[in-house]
Amino acid sequence: SQPWVWYAPTLPPYPGKEERWMLEQWIAAGIAIAGIDVGESYGSPAGRKLFTALHAEMSKTRGYSPRPVLLGRSRGGLMTLAWAAAHPEKVAAWAGIYPVCNLASYPGVAKAANAYAMTAEQLQVRLTEHNPIDRLAPLAAARVPLFALHGDSDKVVPLEANSGLLQQRYTALGGTMELIVPAGQGHSLWSGFFECAELVAFVKTHARR
Repeated sequence: SQPWVWYAPTLPPYPGKEERWMLEQWIAAGIAIAGIDVGESYGSPAGRKLFTALHAEMSKTRGYSPRPVLLGRSRGGLMTLAWAAAHPEKVAAWAGIYPVCNLASYPGVAKAANAYAMTAEQLQVRLTEHNPIDRLAPLAAARVPLFALHGDSDKVVPLEANSGLLQQRYTALGGTMELIVPAGQGHSLWSGFFECAELVAFVKTHARR
């Protein structure tokens, strides 16, 4: 079946023109790109439901691989990782570019609560049910490989509370994760985030499995 990369967030500005080189490398290798606009859903059940519908459309109706590589940029990391944690058997691999992995870090419980149809207090009580950083065990058990690019000067999505914590917890669970930390880089359009040979190779390797 046709391999593909599942990109998020597919909001109006994304994928951005800065990602063109990266996406073209995969298309040239016979790997398709797809995504769905789920709005500012922050990995909520409503957003995950639409992700599940896209997966069914791609794999059952259109004949694409039932195990894509998920790629999340910034808050797209929260969307893809939340879905992956609930469906590890449908994920070949997961990758992120300065990805949000921790709902408490970004956008924060108060801002995310509406997307979860809860008050901030209700979401706080049930945070571990929904926060992908707390739901990694199924992915580790399924041996899903992870990869992230995350600058050490990111103030919007701090490395330590997101990709750094993800690697720490995932490896503790027996999972494998490669983390590249560009020194002095923040949440920016630095070309190194989007023209990374290691990321391109990671996706090519796992999309075909």
